[in-house]
Amino acid sequence: MDGQVTSSGGPLKGMRVIELAHIMAGPVCGLMLADMGADVIKVEKPNGDDTRRFVPPKINGEAAAYMMMNRNKRGIALNLKDPAAVEVLRKLLAEADVVIENYRKGAMEKLGLSYEDLAKINPRLIYCEISGFGRTGPYAERGGFDLIAQGMSGLMSITGEGPGRPPVKVAAPISDINAGIIAAMGVSAAYANMLQTGLGQKVDTSLFEAAIVQTYWQSAIAFATGNKPDPLGSAHPLNAPYQAFQTSDGWINVGAANQSNWLRFLDVISAPELDADPRFSSNATRIQNLPALVEILNGYMVQDTSENWLNRMEAAKLPAGPVNDILQMHADPQARAREMIVEVDHDTAGKVETIGHPIKFSRTPAEITRASPRLGQHSCEVLAEYGYDSAQTEALIKSNAVIAADAG
Repeated sequence: MDGQVTSSGGPLKGMRVIELAHIMAGPVCGLMLADMGADVIKVEKPNGDDTRRFVPPKINGEAAAYMMMNRNKRGIALNLKDPAAVEVLRKLLAEADVVIENYRKGAMEKLGLSYEDLAKINPRLIYCEISGFGRTGPYAERGGFDLIAQGMSGLMSITGEGPGRPPVKVAAPISDINAGIIAAMGVSAAYANMLQTGLGQKVDTSLFEAAIVQTYWQSAIAFATGNKPDPLGSAHPLNAPYQAFQTSDGWINVGAANQSNWLRFLDVISAPELDADPRFSSNATRIQNLPALVEILNGYMVQDTSENWLNRMEAAKLPAGPVNDILQMHADPQARAREMIVEVDHDTAGKVETIGHPIKFSRTPAEITRASPRLGQHSCEVLAEYGYDSAQTEALIKSNAVIAADAG
């Protein structure tokens, strides 16, 4: 019957991904694909992904940061300074559908594992590169960090309380996370094309580009006016009122920008006379007179509690919501109902909570069934799948070309 779940494992079940990525953007890409059913094999260096050392906090000795970014993946650890380990990796890539890498430009070429090298032995391979600025252009050689991308993209110039104040970074590493999501979108599109044509291709994106696409509204204003938009705190550059307001005991967000919601808002706060004020009679005039509007509205909002205001706004069908902290978000019944907070069993950390997958599929739901791997946890398992017998695997482990979690 249409709409029912008819298969398990996710829509990308059958896709084999080799993740040669560290810290965040690349691992986010791998995480998205893994949640959607891909078999993602994370290849780590002998001392592991750097997020294993993003501590504190730890949960029973395991880094919380690493566990967040690497659930649903299998793990193998290779010393790529050893030619034998490079050959292991080459064998994995020869049979993979996708490789994700976020090394410095030229690193894969030095290993003989460039897209051109691998396409000769695996023409179906989708080769996903995530870097600071992309693999072409004058900044292609530069390393990339979220902070730098946020600054260069213009994001930090529009984030903060107002003009003349210090620049403010979006607290979440938005360019890293967005680059990973965009890369997963690109990989999925390239995979669909590969299934039709039998040919893979490069997928190239960057933190810089991932941050730039967050500036759609402000860029639209700048293109049209030639003026640079300034930061507005929580306010919107094109709609008003659409921001956080202080109440007697906290803050709430109110989205009362279009005319019908504006009138609902005035009814809720018992201020119908404001609609007759020519400064506030339309969205355009409200934007032009935003400081005066906010000052007046704050005078009303501080007269009651957040809970009371939110109850009245919900009754009036006015878009509004609390400004939650992270713990409050984790406890939110809608986040729980949508399985955005889920629990997995980790070998050493025990039961741990993690963020769920944000896309819901009616037939092939994403699943989070595996906690993050211990360093080299699946090395022996993966090698066996690729035809290495126990003696060959033991020799690779003994020479330290391969690191296995339980090898003594």
